[in-house]
Amino acid sequence: MHKCLDLAPLLLTLTCLFCCFSMISSSSQASSDGFLQCVTEANVSVLEQGEGLFNKQLNKYIRNPKFLANTTGRPLYVVMPANAPHVQAAVRCGRDNKMPIRVRSGGHDYEGLSYRSVDAGGFAMLDMSELRTIVVDNQTSTAWVESGATLGELYHAISEASNLLGFPAGVCTTVGVGGHFSGGGFGTLMRKHGLAVDNIIDAELVVANGTLLNKTTMGDDVFWAIRGGGGGSFGVVLKWQVRLVTVPETVSVFKVSVHNRHGAAVNAVTKWQKVAPAMPGELYIRALVQNDAAVFRAVFLGTCDALLPMMTSKSDGIPWLNLRHSDCKEMTWIESMAYVNNSTVKGLRKRTASDFDSIHGFKATTDYVRHPIRREVWTKIFDKQLAQPMAQVVLVPYGGRMSNVSEDATPFPHRAGVLYSLQLYNYWPVESGDGGAMQTRWVRDMYAFMAPYVSSESKPRGAYFNCRDLDLGTNWGPKYFKGNYERLTKAKAAIDPHNYFSNEQSIPLPK
Repeated sequence: MHKCLDLAPLLLTLTCLFCCFSMISSSSQASSDGFLQCVTEANVSVLEQGEGLFNKQLNKYIRNPKFLANTTGRPLYVVMPANAPHVQAAVRCGRDNKMPIRVRSGGHDYEGLSYRSVDAGGFAMLDMSELRTIVVDNQTSTAWVESGATLGELYHAISEASNLLGFPAGVCTTVGVGGHFSGGGFGTLMRKHGLAVDNIIDAELVVANGTLLNKTTMGDDVFWAIRGGGGGSFGVVLKWQVRLVTVPETVSVFKVSVHNRHGAAVNAVTKWQKVAPAMPGELYIRALVQNDAAVFRAVFLGTCDALLPMMTSKSDGIPWLNLRHSDCKEMTWIESMAYVNNSTVKGLRKRTASDFDSIHGFKATTDYVRHPIRREVWTKIFDKQLAQPMAQVVLVPYGGRMSNVSEDATPFPHRAGVLYSLQLYNYWPVESGDGGAMQTRWVRDMYAFMAPYVSSESKPRGAYFNCRDLDLGTNWGPKYFKGNYERLTKAKAAIDPHNYFSNEQSIPLPK
């Protein structure tokens, strides 16, 4: 969302604006020169605007192609650290030369705030893509993973160490660990094992003075804050230690599509929202509304023989999906992660975006549903989606382990009482050149339409930080974090009292 500057036609105002701009430009130039010299002397690789490789590296991990436009506020420098001392040096150089730093791990930030600026001045981007070492310890069922690794690389490394271990995180395997872990991290194992942040047991954090801290030295409040309180607020997390979870030898998956002839898909989703959150934690069934159909994709921690009776039970199952044994496929956990990502096990290590994602911009937002939505409302939702063929409504079931973790255990508060999360997406080909105005308007209109059905008992209306949305306005903090927001501001004051790490939706200092 770009803000327009309303210039009053007064000479005094113009003079003030010119003076402010002159001071900012002069200061920015001084800090730029000092920063560049500082990181260069520290032997940290840095690319400067105007260099041949600058745009190539910057654009390499921009996952929302709408931000490839020339109007995007780009960094002055792309800094490429190769180790912890490089990160520490870059942060010190930035602080000492008043050069703000933003940190990018995988580039999936929906609003691009890890690599672009909406309304701030010049900044440097710390590109973590070279810091992606993963060390798995079978003996303790733990792993250390650097923030520049992708989820796919983490899953692949775990599977090479053991076929009986996994990790509960997202299904999009090109997402960077650093951003994903910072905001929560949900996926197919969430109903059995919780979120990624529920399974983080240590971390290494570089703070504004360049000091490297671990769980003990950063303190309980800051360690709590970085596990779900959002990236770009407290420092640079170099790496995370995670507790791995046990997965069975055999995992089952299925995909069933229900077309909306005679309202069949509407009926299916209306029933799904009551049943899916109440199913055993081993079963995850996601629903996708698109092109006048509902597509149900499932991952079950067990065999097809165990899954089928559960699905066909008339009392507490989902018999209306008419799941047959031939619809069910058995595989290993790592193969199931490839399956839900429409990839191969080898392909999980691929860091580049899919062909579709590389040419389509998108707008997205999120909600949480606590009470089943009525059938007649779902009929309207289907009709609205059908008007935008590339729009999607994604429904992710909660319940299970998600209901057993308290709201304040981590900054991520959307736990007990939530039936499912609802995500609105709309896509457009960036080559069309229209900026997706119509598709963005659809997301905003649908968000407004959904208000009576998602916010009746959730004040303020909830949202998920890892699906960041600048349209949430100035009250975004309580929407993402509910009652945990105030504690996050106090943790911010303790670790970054001068607000060095900041962006348009970073945790502010307490008022």
